[in-house]
Amino acid sequence: MTSKRIMKISSGLLLLGGCFAATAQAQGEKRLFDAIAEAQTPRTVRSTRPEQQKTEHDRSERFTPNQPSPLSPAVKNQPKSGRISGFDFYRDPLNADQPMQKPEDIMKKETAGKADVMAAQKQLLEQRYDLNVKTDPSAKMSRGKPLAVGPTARLPSGMTWDKLGEAAPEEIRAQGIFPYPSLPHPLQSNGGQVFPKMQIDMFPRLERFDVDFDLPEAFLPEFPPALFLNNRPELGDVSRGEVISINNYYRLFKDILTPIQLDGLRLLVTPFPQEEFNPTDDRKSKEPSLGVTCFDCHVNGHTTGQFHLSPDIRPQERRFRLDTTSLRGVFNQQIHSSKRSLRSVEDFTEFEQRTAYFNGDEIHAIKKGMNVLDRIPVSHMAQMQNMLDFPPAPKLDPATGRLDPAKATESEARGENIFFGKGQCSNCHMPPTYLDHQMHDLHLERFVNEPGDGTIKTFTLRGIKDSPPYMHDGRALTLEDTVEFFNIVLQLKLNAQEKQDLVAFMRQL
Repeated sequence: MTSKRIMKISSGLLLLGGCFAATAQAQGEKRLFDAIAEAQTPRTVRSTRPEQQKTEHDRSERFTPNQPSPLSPAVKNQPKSGRISGFDFYRDPLNADQPMQKPEDIMKKETAGKADVMAAQKQLLEQRYDLNVKTDPSAKMSRGKPLAVGPTARLPSGMTWDKLGEAAPEEIRAQGIFPYPSLPHPLQSNGGQVFPKMQIDMFPRLERFDVDFDLPEAFLPEFPPALFLNNRPELGDVSRGEVISINNYYRLFKDILTPIQLDGLRLLVTPFPQEEFNPTDDRKSKEPSLGVTCFDCHVNGHTTGQFHLSPDIRPQERRFRLDTTSLRGVFNQQIHSSKRSLRSVEDFTEFEQRTAYFNGDEIHAIKKGMNVLDRIPVSHMAQMQNMLDFPPAPKLDPATGRLDPAKATESEARGENIFFGKGQCSNCHMPPTYLDHQMHDLHLERFVNEPGDGTIKTFTLRGIKDSPPYMHDGRALTLEDTVEFFNIVLQLKLNAQEKQDLVAFMRQL
């Protein structure tokens, strides 16, 4: 065979390989494989067999709910002809304005109203915040996303942060100038879990027909977030830039985790029915689904800022918005859940599904697909969660959690002094994990004409730069907003330089 012919064949093979690669790439860009969606998507097949044809029996009205054949002819002589009239807890879309509305009518109505719901929320956000994103040119999250810089809260004309920091609580409340009132769910009546668009783009099954996510992506954590394991610290981020799911968990972790931990991870990426995502008529997803996974909300053991309503408060209008918190460093926490003060990861794991998954309502859970977890799989899930570590903090002393003076900048060192002194931060956030395992009430009703939130647990500040937005409901979009919030609430009277230094320190945690 001549060299000229060999070159021609080789060129042809390269061209053919390039075509296959281009096709595969195009298909990959078109749709990422989702095993959960694949399991729920029926394929259209030709009706060629007799048993596939619809019969008169199939089309008859005997399947219509209000026309069943009675058990006995005598039933018609009983009260109400033996029927249950009015509200049917099993079939009716619970919390509907009108009992026994058809699911398709509810979906049509709420789909049509979605634009107005989000327009109203956008107007509220733009009134409260400057949403023109400013990012720090050098400060990044663990995988490189730039940090948004604030403060973003809008102040009334003529008001400054210094003046606000000097004002008394009574004055702030009387004038209605507190810049960080509670942030409501965009659709309080329905409530429920809402996922950001960047996550829905990858997993369309998480989209709702009645409400969308409201905060701009720049103020959210990375997607996908980094994942660190305390049993293999030398590996650093083990996510490898992937969202951990049922599709890839085994491939990524079969050689890193023990069999028990791997089984716990399997359960954490397995979908279970949830209030808004399930196959029942009153779901809020367009198509029926298997539900959501623990790691849909706690993506890679972290968060992407998804929110729902606190399941522990009634009536509905008193329930507050609750951001999904990170599971990083959960092994070091002695209490779990924002309001419940649960005392073990196992209790949190088991109780979370009965509350956050179903808004604390077992009637809903039984109807939609209650999943009773035995304590053994719960312990597997807990052990996996206990592997999730904080991101590295190279400027902190490993033993004490304090800044290493040889590595800190002057601003960071000043910020640490403020943190442990004038700023009063360490009263609740003590090193090395920067939390105190306690519940606290800030009594925000002193500053705003709202009833306040009651006691909420202290959340860790380790890795805090990776976890915007801040506070339990995300009302503080940046670390700068958080500093301004506490400067007002704790009446610290920090000056501009002290605030800047405090943020510089917290970025190193």
